[in-house]
Parts: sequence; structure tokens; C-alpha cells
Amino acid sequence: MVSTTTTKPRTPAAGGPAGTPAGQRPRSPYPTWFYLPAAILYTIFFLVPTVASFWFSLTRWSLFESEFIGLENFVQFFREPALVTGMVNTVIYAVVTSGLKVVLGLLLGVLLTSQIIARGFLRSVVFFPVLVSTIGVGITFQVLMDPFGGLINETLAVVGIPGPGWLTDPSLALLSVALVDVWKGVGLATVIYMAGIVSIPQEYFEAARVDGAGTVQQFRNIVLPLARPATVTVIILSLIGGLRSFDLIWAMTRGGPGFTSDVIASVIYKQYQAGFYGLSTAGNVILFILVTAIVLPLSRVLNRKEVEL
Repeated sequence: MVSTTTTKPRTPAAGGPAGTPAGQRPRSPYPTWFYLPAAILYTIFFLVPTVASFWFSLTRWSLFESEFIGLENFVQFFREPALVTGMVNTVIYAVVTSGLKVVLGLLLGVLLTSQIIARGFLRSVVFFPVLVSTIGVGITFQVLMDPFGGLINETLAVVGIPGPGWLTDPSLALLSVALVDVWKGVGLATVIYMAGIVSIPQEYFEAARVDGAGTVQQFRNIVLPLARPATVTVIILSLIGGLRSFDLIWAMTRGGPGFTSDVIASVIYKQYQAGFYGLSTAGNVILFILVTAIVLPLSRVLNRKEVEL
């Protein structure tokens, strides 16, 4: 007896070519080519110089020759008396400037997002120092803070207050430069806080007012928690800028008087000036490691707490 069973035609397997799910087109590699120019620039201007810096920090080099000496540059750098002072000053400078920028930026952000007179003009005034050249700011305040004939001390003398040596007193020089840094950079922190405060839904404030919450309670229970992403951003950016600060300090004090306002970057620059290129390159590597060791863990901790909230 002949079987009459017929075989059904095979249907294509679910999914497209190369395991693509059914109903979807295979992903084209074309868009990934747009990453190539950025990757090339990143490699040329960041990766290659970074690797070269690590290599040259292990050598005694000049423009025409180099000699591998291992970790000798790092050992010698840590024996420099100015390095300990520079590292302590760097941390103090970064903490003071970032802390003041967070506090003042938050207060100014709250003020400039409220209904006050001439709000747009005040915003421009606060942000204007950010646009000014850092070297120009340093030279200007160097003149203003001159202990003999400077405008600040002359103004204090009018009211009978003897002005201190802002940049010549070893106990005040670093703090004076830090205050100028805060004056110049607080505008950026204010803008970041303004963006964070404006993004808070107004329904929260309306509900708080209905419940009888005052201005201080709204600030503590609404603005502070919901502006946390802005706070994290300001802290990280300010810390990085403070740890890497050089131009303002060099323009105002050049690390003086003595080594009292020296930071790591100014110590490195002085080594370059003296012709110790390998030693100064080792200092750059130390600065890179210091910034990474402080900022990266702090960023992870702050962002993790933000997610938990």
C-alpha cells in the first residue's frame, strides 16, 4: 500500500540573518564608523601622551636623548622638601575652594531662581567672572591685594582697619588665592545649581505650601535632596579644578612667599624651569595619580548614594 503522507514545505527559521530576532532588520555597522574620528583624536591627544608621560617619568631625558633610570625620579621627587608642602597645600586649596563653591553656589542658585528684582542682571553679574581670563584675574587681584597702596587695604584704612599682607603673609597667601578662585568660579557652580533647582517640579513646592511648610523647610526638605545631582557635579568639578590649579596661583604668588602657597603643579613647573624634565614628568604622573585616587572613589560614593536616594 502506497503511503499518501505529504511533507509540508519548510518555513524559514525564526529570526533574520546572523541570529537577528524576527521582525527586526540586521544591525548595520555603518553608524559605528562615526566613532572612528573621535577614537583617533582621543588616542592621539590623550592615550599616547599619557603612555609617553609614564615612560618618560622613568627616564632622565632631554629633547634629544633619554636614559632609563627606573623609579629614581619618583624617589628624588618625594625627597624634595617642597613636595610635602605642595601636596598639603594642594589638598587644602582643593577642599577650601570646592567647599565654598558648593555653599555659595547653592545659596546664589536659590536666590537667583526666586522672584527678585533685576534677576537677569544679577545672573549676568555672578557669571561674568567665569568668562574672564584666569591670568587677567590673577594680575588684577595681585594689584588690588598689594599691602602698600592696594585698593583693598586702602579701603580698609578708611574705616580704621589695618590691612594685612594678603599675598606676602605666609599664613594668608594660599587662602587669599583660594578666595579669588572662589570669586572667579562660583558663577559656574551657581549656573549648575540653577539648572538643578529649576528642574524640580513646582508641584512639590505647592504641596509643601499647602501643608504649611515655610521657606526654610522647603529648602531643607525639597531643594537640598532634589538638587543633589547638581551638588555632586559641583563637588567633582571643583575638586578636579582645585587639585590641578596652577595658573591663578602662579600669576598671584608664584608659590611664595617661600613655598607657603606652592601646590604640586607649581612645584612641577619649577622643576621644568630648572631643566629637570624627567623629575617634573614624574611629578605630573604623581599629580595624575593623586587626582584619580581622590576624585574617582568620591564620585562613585556620591553617585551610589544618589541612586539609593
